[in-house]
Amino acid sequence: MMSESRSREKILEIQALSARYGQIEALHSVDLDVGEGELVAVLGPNGAGKSTLLRSVMGLTSSTGTVRFRDKILPRRDTSAIARSGIVLVPEGRGIFGPMTVQENLQLGAYLIGGRGADFERRREKVLALFPRLKERLTQTAGSMSGGEQQMLAVGRALMSEPRLLLLDEPSLGLAPKVTAEILETLGRLNRDGLPILLVEQKAPLALKLANRAYVVSNGRISAQIDPREIKSHADLAHHYFN
Repeated sequence: MMSESRSREKILEIQALSARYGQIEALHSVDLDVGEGELVAVLGPNGAGKSTLLRSVMGLTSSTGTVRFRDKILPRRDTSAIARSGIVLVPEGRGIFGPMTVQENLQLGAYLIGGRGADFERRREKVLALFPRLKERLTQTAGSMSGGEQQMLAVGRALMSEPRLLLLDEPSLGLAPKVTAEILETLGRLNRDGLPILLVEQKAPLALKLANRAYVVSNGRISAQIDPREIKSHADLAHHYFN
């Protein structure tokens, strides 16, 4: 778990956020925040609204309410403007470009801030130091890699734009436990180095090992806020899920 000395200056503030898919309201007036340097986890079962929350922040889903990032209100449906502000999403399912090589995927990740030259090489070397397996596969097509390697590439591609806030949607989905632990440990290292992270994750025990704070989402609402230090057992966690 992260140091208590981290600042709680809010960099992301979500207020009264609601979202619909047709007649179905997927989010109901959600309030949530992320502080400078924090890793905040969003937990909950399938269909609870966790992915819709991240998509709404990125302007990918029609929503109402206010999302403020570093004291500026984000536009509702302008995803490119939101990305330029420094928020980057690693989506569920990874969203890599399978026919392209690892190198080409990394170049696309750097598109908003420049995909060539010495600065690109500096950022790429940082990513490859975090994920050495990608260095061995720079000329390999992304779709031919294992699921774990593809998830590493998805995170690495996001890091190529040097985000000011990283959003991750179920990074452990479909991965073996060893690979999941490796990727989550890398996220923890990034956070310890100062990168704020908002992490949606079903594997609550793993997420709580990294998180400063956590929210539980149920039926589109925030049903609980958790201090990970207070979770000593599965029974403690179940209490927040079912009460």
